[in-house]
Amino acid sequence: MSHTVDDQTPPGRAAVQKGALVVGAVFVLVGVLGFVPGVTTSYDQLSFAGHHSQAQLLGLFQVSVLHNVLHLGLGVAGLLLARTPLRARNYLFYGGLVYAALFFYGVVVDYESKANVVPLDDADNVLHVALAAGMLVLSFVLDRGPGWRRVVQEGRAQI
Repeated sequence: MSHTVDDQTPPGRAAVQKGALVVGAVFVLVGVLGFVPGVTTSYDQLSFAGHHSQAQLLGLFQVSVLHNVLHLGLGVAGLLLARTPLRARNYLFYGGLVYAALFFYGVVVDYESKANVVPLDDADNVLHVALAAGMLVLSFVLDRGPGWRRVVQEGRAQI
């Protein structure tokens, strides 16, 4: 007898789940490192939000408290959503779209504008387009089918 089970995690982790876990863990790490003096240069100039924050993660990427908290939140979301293949795929896909939008926003916003709340600069823009591409590619390459349906036959899952 066969029946279909939606959004169930098969034994072990699907590749897309592992991908979401790795991406989520990296975002958590980046969020934490944004609060570590030395790893974040000019840490004493870290502001809550906006382009006035002069702190730079690894001396390259302009960060603020808000920026770091967003990375932490996105990382925790990845860790939680990696529990099922469908949610993991959606995390990577929609996260990639968010980073694509953030890239385009960073390209059009004046860096000295009050609208630059995250803050964004050229290095962040390059990183955001790379993250967008990476997350979108992972969502498709690691995906094993639309709807994440699996057929259970005689107690044995087939993906």
